[in-house]
Amino acid sequence: MELRSLTDRLVAHRDDLVLPFQIEGLGIRGRVIRLGPLVDQVLTRHNYPEPVSRMLGEALALTAMIGSALKFKGRFTLQTNGNGPVSMLVADYWTADEDRSFGQLRGYALMDEERLAQYLASGHTSTPDLLGEGHLAMTIDQGADMERYQGIVALGNKGLSEAAHEYFASSEQIATRIRLAAGPLFQRDAAGHGGTSWRAGAIMIQHIARDGGLTGHRDAEDARPFTDEEENWNRASILLGTVEDHELLDPALAPTELLYRLFHEDGVRAFEPADVAFGCHCSREKMTDVLRSFGVAEIDEMAQNGTIEVTCDFCSEVYLFAADTLKEGLE
Repeated sequence: MELRSLTDRLVAHRDDLVLPFQIEGLGIRGRVIRLGPLVDQVLTRHNYPEPVSRMLGEALALTAMIGSALKFKGRFTLQTNGNGPVSMLVADYWTADEDRSFGQLRGYALMDEERLAQYLASGHTSTPDLLGEGHLAMTIDQGADMERYQGIVALGNKGLSEAAHEYFASSEQIATRIRLAAGPLFQRDAAGHGGTSWRAGAIMIQHIARDGGLTGHRDAEDARPFTDEEENWNRASILLGTVEDHELLDPALAPTELLYRLFHEDGVRAFEPADVAFGCHCSREKMTDVLRSFGVAEIDEMAQNGTIEVTCDFCSEVYLFAADTLKEGLE
C-alpha cells in the first residue's frame, strides 16, 4: 500500500500502532512504532523518576517493535539485569489471537530508590549509568508445549538500542539499526488547558544479505569495494541516523510522513498498521496459585493481621487474600 493512501487513515490513528514498511529500492524492511496513551498509562501509573520513565518507555517501544514481528501466537519478553540502581527493566508483548485483533504490551522497572536518588543528584542519569553492568535477555515463548528461545547480550555503554543491535547481529544474523525515543510532551486541548503526557517511538531497519553474513559488518583489513547491497545498507543507515527524537514522538507527524521524509527517493512502501494496547495478564487465580505454592508456614509469615496484600508489578492492581483461605487443603 502506498504511503499517501495510508496517510489520511493514520491522521486519526497515529498512536499505539506498529507500521511495517519496505524500502523497495534498497531491499530493506523495517517498522515504525508510535506509542501514546498506552505508554502514558504505564508510566503515569508507576510514577517513576523521569530518567527511569524514559528508559522504560524506550524498552516498551523496543518490545513492541520485536514482539509484533512474531508470526505465531505467543509472548516476547525483554528483560535487563544489571548492578546499577535500576536493577531490572521488564516489558512483554502478547501477540494478537482469536479473541483480540491487537497485541498487548506492559512493563515495569525495579530499583533501589536510595541509590537511584544518589545517582540522580550527582547527574548520573543516562541509561548505562542507571542500569550498570549486566545483560539484556530477549525471550520468545510459544506456549507450554513449545520450547522457549532466549538470546542474551551484554548491556553496552550506549543504551538499549546498541544492545539490541548486538542481539540481532549475534543471535539472528540480521543487520539491524534501531532508533528509540521516549519523553514527556506538553500539549493543550481544544479548550486551551495544558497538560503533560508521556510518548514513546521507535524505528528499525533490517537487511538480510542474499549470500549470507551480516551486511555492513566487515573486518578492518577488508579492502574490497562495497557491494551494491552494502552501499544500499550504508545509505539507509545514514538516513536513519538523521531521525531526531521529536520526529519519533511528535503526535502531529504521522508515521507515514516520517517514512516519506526519510526514504521517498528509494521507493518506500508502508503496509497495514497493527494496533497495540496496554494489557496485563495478572489475575486473582494466578496470584492464588503463586501464594499457595509457598506452603502454610510461609503464608503465615507473609500475613499481616490474617491478610496478605499483593500488588502486581506491571499494572499496580492490589489483591487482598485471607491467609486461612489460602491454607485450605495445604495442611
